[in-house]
Amino acid sequence: MEIIKAVMLGAVQGFTEFLPISSSGHLVLVSELLDFQGQGLAFDIFVHFGTLISVCIVFRKELSAMLAAPLAVFRGRADEELRRFFYWDIYVVVATLPAVAVGLFLKDSIDGIFNNILLVYCMLFVTGVIMSVAHYIKERSVSLNCPRALLIGCAQALAIFPGLSRSGSTIFAGMALGLNREIVARFSFIMSIPAILGAVVLQSRELLQHPPESGSLLMIASGMIASAICGYFAIILLLDIIRRNRLQWFGYYCLLLSSGGLLYTLVLS
Repeated sequence: MEIIKAVMLGAVQGFTEFLPISSSGHLVLVSELLDFQGQGLAFDIFVHFGTLISVCIVFRKELSAMLAAPLAVFRGRADEELRRFFYWDIYVVVATLPAVAVGLFLKDSIDGIFNNILLVYCMLFVTGVIMSVAHYIKERSVSLNCPRALLIGCAQALAIFPGLSRSGSTIFAGMALGLNREIVARFSFIMSIPAILGAVVLQSRELLQHPPESGSLLMIASGMIASAICGYFAIILLLDIIRRNRLQWFGYYCLLLSSGGLLYTLVLS
């Protein structure tokens, strides 16, 4: 039964990490529903690692070009496409800075909020509003640059609050700045890589001090595999939905979920 719960929680992490409905918020809610709050640090780290695997697989060509671009530029052998990816390297670094600042200086202050169900529902409501509004934002065909990347990174840093979607916040911020919605979605996915990797590295130090018991390894592996598979399909699905400009679907879902949760928490419970 614990393995089944681990697979379900891993699947939730995979789908919601990239769909604009908040992975942290759904993990809190589903953990409560499954009575599976004690999965441990190792489980959290490896389901996040599963989503990292999925985004690297989907964007393997772009990542390969981004890795090759700096050397090609410094050697003077970069064509126009490699120069574009070299700039993307810079933009990803700039966009990651706010999340690094939050992770280093506010981590201890933020850890406690993940047990606040009321906050989760409030932040899900905010996610629902911005995703509903995103449908009506007109593209202005502006280009990505460092100031815009930094603002998108600030949106990513704000998504530390459970219930506020990282992908939803960053995609909305990019669209509000006038960027093409498909370009900003791809940038959002790629800039999630250092953010997820950084979170994994920060937690790994504690994991080395308190390694998981051998009996829990199958549960951890099951959750990670489920997270990687579901994350892969979530990215493919969201890219298709963004092309068709249907982000409001996620907004309606979040508004419905948050309204029902707030009603139950404040009135019925």
